[in-house]
Amino acid sequence: MFLLTPVLVAVVCILIVWVFKNADRSLERKEEPRASPWVDEDLKDSTDHLQVEEDTDEWQESEESVAHIPFAHTRYPEQEMKTRSQEFYELLNKRRSVRFISSEQVPTEVIDNVIRAAGTAPSGAHTEPWTFVVVKDADVKHKIREIIEEEEEINYMKRMGDRWVSDLKKLRTNWVKEYLDTAPVLILVFKQVHGFAANGKKKVHYYNEISVSIACGILLAALQNAGLVTVTTTPLNCGPRLRVLLGRPSHEKLLVLLPVGYPSTEATVPDLKRKALDQIMVTI
Repeated sequence: MFLLTPVLVAVVCILIVWVFKNADRSLERKEEPRASPWVDEDLKDSTDHLQVEEDTDEWQESEESVAHIPFAHTRYPEQEMKTRSQEFYELLNKRRSVRFISSEQVPTEVIDNVIRAAGTAPSGAHTEPWTFVVVKDADVKHKIREIIEEEEEINYMKRMGDRWVSDLKKLRTNWVKEYLDTAPVLILVFKQVHGFAANGKKKVHYYNEISVSIACGILLAALQNAGLVTVTTTPLNCGPRLRVLLGRPSHEKLLVLLPVGYPSTEATVPDLKRKALDQIMVTI
């Protein structure tokens, strides 16, 4: 029988230790989490259906009953339905994110009407958890630009991550936001994470972020319908400072900022294509 010499035993032990150490290092490399882009706390949905139970004295009971009335509906002939739906699609298909906005003034009534339209959006338990702040003052717009550009430079350099920044290169966008000065109107859309009843008690705003996001979609469609342009922006990490600048309460969180106006004469947009119907719709 072959007998192991002390030297051979030592060599075998060293090899076993080396194998196990390399296996551990390999596992450590596999388990390292991939760095994910930084997320703005203001953009997280803070709806908490259980928060009322924490202190019921602070929260308002919901209305037990609301009167129901007959629904008034306009039904169109089938051909008119097809025509209207096609025309509406063609109108919205021309909508683009425009970063070159003229300083030409926009009628106040038009801005009032598009925000009224946004306010028709459905919301959780009809809480209407939105605030639309319209900024026209040049000094305030410039302060907004200073805050956003300061934070956006950090976002591009540190928070967003290489992949996100790389994906934006084709759009030729960066942290310089000239349109915040040139656009005649800025609309800042805040979500109200809760509301207040007349007696001062808090009211739960269910699905506040989803509700406000739907309102933003209607607002974009209304702006397109009125012949105005915008670009949808979500200024990361700017919410708290902008909230203070605009005098908004702490229960309002910035969701979207829209610079609004007419396109400048030199405006360009990326030559992007939208997905075909069979890529976005499944019929069962």
